Amino acid sequence: MPSTLFRHAGPWLAVLVLLCTTLQAAERVAPDEELIDRIVAIAGDSPITARDLDARLRLVTNTLREKGAALPPPEVLRRQVLERLILERLQLEQAKRRGIRIDDGTLNEVLRGLAKQNGMTVEELRDSLLAKGVDWEQFREQLRTELTIEKLRTRVIGRRIQVTDREIDEFLRQRGAVLQSDMAYRVRHILVAVPEGASAEQIQAAKQRAEDIRKRALAGEDFAQLAIRESEGMLALEGGDLGWRKAEDLPTLFADRVPKMKPGEISEVFRSPSGFHIIKLEDRRGTTKAVVRQTHARHILVKPKPGETDAEVRERLASLRRRIQAGEDFAELAKAHSEDTGSAVRGGDLGWLSPGSTVPEFEEVMDRLRPGELSEPFKSPFGWHLVQVLDRRDVDNSQEAIRERVREILGNRKLEEETELWLRRLRDQSFVEIVDPELIVEDF
Repeated sequence: MPSTLFRHAGPWLAVLVLLCTTLQAAERVAPDEELIDRIVAIAGDSPITARDLDARLRLVTNTLREKGAALPPPEVLRRQVLERLILERLQLEQAKRRGIRIDDGTLNEVLRGLAKQNGMTVEELRDSLLAKGVDWEQFREQLRTELTIEKLRTRVIGRRIQVTDREIDEFLRQRGAVLQSDMAYRVRHILVAVPEGASAEQIQAAKQRAEDIRKRALAGEDFAQLAIRESEGMLALEGGDLGWRKAEDLPTLFADRVPKMKPGEISEVFRSPSGFHIIKLEDRRGTTKAVVRQTHARHILVKPKPGETDAEVRERLASLRRRIQAGEDFAELAKAHSEDTGSAVRGGDLGWLSPGSTVPEFEEVMDRLRPGELSEPFKSPFGWHLVQVLDRRDVDNSQEAIRERVREILGNRKLEEETELWLRRLRDQSFVEIVDPELIVEDF
């Protein structure tokens, strides 16, 4: 099963609305206030202009104000925002080199799903955004950028994430009890990065900088502000906030430390391949467990060939459906025709799926089927499907469900850690030039 079929968390709508509104505001500057659009940095082959930087800076400033966060000094915020723009441009260049693009069909399907999650049609979503002063085409293109980066990370990082049965067994032996815990934690994080191949002097300097930041936090400086000012982690501009997570969903580095901490406590400085870390436990709370209804399903996925219309693809699948109804084996047809390489080798078998595991278009059709029933051909953002429900069950911490949950936990941990390392490596190994002297800081 390709990871793209499964739902990716991402509250894009509010951020994209704010971003597009901010960009439009930047474009509507009065003539006598208009910025001279000069280059402030170069990331790979991509120039970043003062207009790019100021537009994104307005977005971040508005977001922080909406959250009630105190703003860091302007020069600190500009440097952090520039770093985020640099990483975005470098990732888009990598996507272009690999031929990764989001076509209009895929983008439109995602927009339909996004609209549906907000209780709207696409037309209603567009009208709502226009009423907020958001340019619809700008909104679409920013969403295309987010999807492109997500697809790049899936291809470069996600495909090499493997979780073995031995790793699952080891997790259950050491930390199986946390799966029975009803506790969730809100954690903030600061990273002082260490470049790949750093010298002993660079490592020592980074450690000393981390220790100094920790002392400032212990002396009463706001941890979120310190993260915005000093952290080189992916969530720096969010004040290092990881959000609420259960113990098993915490990054591996934090999993043993956080449950032992008290709310308000700040950790010692600790090391990983990415650099030196400091965490703060903001709070903890109980969560409620629930019985989950799972569906065992299998599917056949086909994608349009160049020049092929939706009607023609649908007819290809309809032909396979008729053959299945006439008695041909679903599994054999899936092996021969499905373009989901992950499940095709298993006869299209997707295993047991929990609610929210797949994209909404797939889940909605699957949920309407009775065990044994075969769907009509239908479309998702990733192609056309036939799905058959094999069985359903209610689970509450069965051994199989627990192992699948651990597989997901370990996979997510590895993905987070590998993404952080990959981004640092991409930044270190790419050509980056800060042109504006006001944005150059030796230890940033």
